[in-house]
Amino acid sequence: MSNYTVESNKVETSDGAKLHTRLFKPREEGEIKDNLVIVLVHPFSILGGCQALLKGIAAGLAEKGYKAVTFDMRGAGKSTGRASLTGFAEIKDVIAVCKWVCENLSSDRILLVGSSAGAPIAGSAVDEIKEVVGYVSIGYPFGIFASILFGRHHKAILKSPKPKLFVMGTRDGFTSVKQLQNKLSSAAGRVETHLLEGAGHFQMEGPEFDNQMVNLILTFISSL
Repeated sequence: MSNYTVESNKVETSDGAKLHTRLFKPREEGEIKDNLVIVLVHPFSILGGCQALLKGIAAGLAEKGYKAVTFDMRGAGKSTGRASLTGFAEIKDVIAVCKWVCENLSSDRILLVGSSAGAPIAGSAVDEIKEVVGYVSIGYPFGIFASILFGRHHKAILKSPKPKLFVMGTRDGFTSVKQLQNKLSSAAGRVETHLLEGAGHFQMEGPEFDNQMVNLILTFISSL
């Protein structure tokens, strides 16, 4: 038997999309570390991104005593609505889920974690939600071609004063280490990077990296 439970919920956005949401939490109430909740934002819906990709990380966080929330953005999985190409409509999805967390899980502290295209979307929501206390990006697509779609998201996270951690593989096909460093040189607030030697972009989304991601997120939480 696993040490965590999963509950499904529906969360409605300000423009009427209904999002299929999952709450991962420790099996025993007494095992919950604190009221910080981790909200995870999945990769690009149009390329098949969905909350199932984040199940391993969410389960790992719940086993370590934290509540973690995953959700299908509009048009993905069982959520209604239509996915957008540039991820701007999806910012409303992140805001709606964070609002639901505050109202239903009695939390006033949220860590936003975005994977791949979920990173720019989550990054654009960070300063829209006062309860967000930090941000973790897994494979933020800062490169030139990805920026055609997601370039207009960059400014929001770079100017946010909230603490930020950027995790990236050194063989990421969308963003080079140099591109990451150049982008982050202008970032406000506390900025940390963690490079995974030899890891590719899609490889980091795979289950073999879940434990490493859980540990990096836990270390970052302890510094908030």
